[in-house]
Amino acid sequence: MPSRLPILQEFEVRQWFNQLPLDDFRGKKVLLVVPDATRTAPLPLLFDSLFKRIRSVVPVLDVVVALGTHAPMSEVQMCQLLGIEDIERARLFYQTNLYNHEWDRPERLETIGTLTPEETSAISGGLLEMEVPVQINSRIMDYDMLLVLGPVFPHEVVGFSGGNKYYFPGISGPDLLNFFHWLGALITNVGIIGVKDTPVRRVVDRAASLIPRERKAITFVVTPDGTSRLHGLSYGTPEEAWNEAADLSGQVHIKRMPKPFHTVLSRCPPMYDEVWTAGKCMYKLEPVVADGGELIIYAPHLKEISKTHGRHIMDIGYHCRDYFTKQWDKFKDHPWGVLAHSTHVRGSGTYENGVEKCRVKVTLASQVPREVCESINLGYRDPDSIVLEDYLDREDEGILFVQKAGEQLYRLEE
Repeated sequence: MPSRLPILQEFEVRQWFNQLPLDDFRGKKVLLVVPDATRTAPLPLLFDSLFKRIRSVVPVLDVVVALGTHAPMSEVQMCQLLGIEDIERARLFYQTNLYNHEWDRPERLETIGTLTPEETSAISGGLLEMEVPVQINSRIMDYDMLLVLGPVFPHEVVGFSGGNKYYFPGISGPDLLNFFHWLGALITNVGIIGVKDTPVRRVVDRAASLIPRERKAITFVVTPDGTSRLHGLSYGTPEEAWNEAADLSGQVHIKRMPKPFHTVLSRCPPMYDEVWTAGKCMYKLEPVVADGGELIIYAPHLKEISKTHGRHIMDIGYHCRDYFTKQWDKFKDHPWGVLAHSTHVRGSGTYENGVEKCRVKVTLASQVPREVCESINLGYRDPDSIVLEDYLDREDEGILFVQKAGEQLYRLEE
């Protein structure tokens, strides 16, 4: 059980980093690839430990934030993410460049290959057959080694996050991102989340194999209590380190429930500040919501649908997969990554004879106004009307309250 797994103390984490083989890094320009603030991770401890271990043997150690299509971070935010104090930035880290990924700037992208129609058909089991250019942040060409430093969790698109996913979509171009997010949507969230070997993971690994630079990864698994403590660390190729971490995440981050619930209150943590990321509060809990039940994303701090993709979501709304696939000519020219997000948030359902029937009701309790929620096919609740204590300890009544939703996957017992 997860509670019986050891938790690493800070000195044990630093000891682990002190055993990293310096010859792997010696004389190489290293670009460190890290997550943004939407992942629970003790990055200040990990970055400090890594910096102290390898900085003396590498001529360059820079950092890029694997934003995917998330909003860019300021220099101050990036320093906070890594635990760099103002005085340290000027005296200790003055040679370390901090970059945002820029997915929407074509001049900042490098085409490193192509997935052929034959490859995409074989990998997807015939679900999609098309040519997809593989593009990545062009900064990688200035370095000898790309080093991922990121956590692994169950994930709605790829099965388990981490590893090569920090390259694609972390620092990739939009074409591949849209392709494999829609592939994941066709398979469905429930069909892919928490599964190690998925078609989307194979797409990500295949694209990563085209990167013309050495790839290494440090993966880790955090405790599910939101404290950023670690159950384990792994180092190796992205494939090796991810494989080990995904096995551990499967033990730590999947909670089995004996029966479904008619009401789920999914409390959204502050690190999700828009529906684009707060959707994870649905993804991780959809499997345990009963047919006809309601999942409430409780996010009183949340004001926006999406800084980056809001206009597209306002155009299409939130719908089940079949709503799009059975009207494909109407929706095919919208970004496929946005279509995928829409279906993952809305969950499974059917679309027959012009009528959409979603399996569960998804309600947003946030600062997003009622009229906006209704216009995009989500339910609305005033967050001030929700008394959290009313949802506590009522699992026997079919009511589940999840204190910090978004990273732990809930499944029904087999």
